Amino acid sequence: MSAASALTARLMETWAHTQDIADALGVRREPTERLRHVAHIGVGARAFSYAVRGKTQPPVPVRVELTAPDGAVWTWGPAEAEDRVTGPALDFCLLVTQRSHRDDLSLAIQGPAATEWMSIAQAFAGAPGPGRPRPFSERTEQPILPAADDMLANQNRHD
Repeated sequence: MSAASALTARLMETWAHTQDIADALGVRREPTERLRHVAHIGVGARAFSYAVRGKTQPPVPVRVELTAPDGAVWTWGPAEAEDRVTGPALDFCLLVTQRSHRDDLSLAIQGPAATEWMSIAQAFAGAPGPGRPRPFSERTEQPILPAADDMLANQNRHD
């Protein structure tokens, strides 16, 4: 891995783990242009998402068009590709780092190759990640962890 790739990977991992902390605390972070690094590694990791699962990436190109926090559009892949992923850069980054379930995001996913990729997308190294569960409104079981407010309330209780 080149030095630039290694640095980009560390930025992506730091961003993703910081998102975990923000989620646990119920804090919303403002997205910045630095998301482009996370999105770039997410797009570049398409083949890895398949390889880590013992699959071969289909030869179908996928166009990715993301709206940056400042309203600019970032693009990857051929403009004429029929399979596409479009939407907010933040949502794409949350999906490829497996910080949100795709049903919770505002991404438009068109075509079988794009749909399959987004179902297994993984921008981080290592074994296949389990992804995030479906939105809570679609689950029948209780959440795995109590809400952050409940955890803080319990921590501050003096019995």
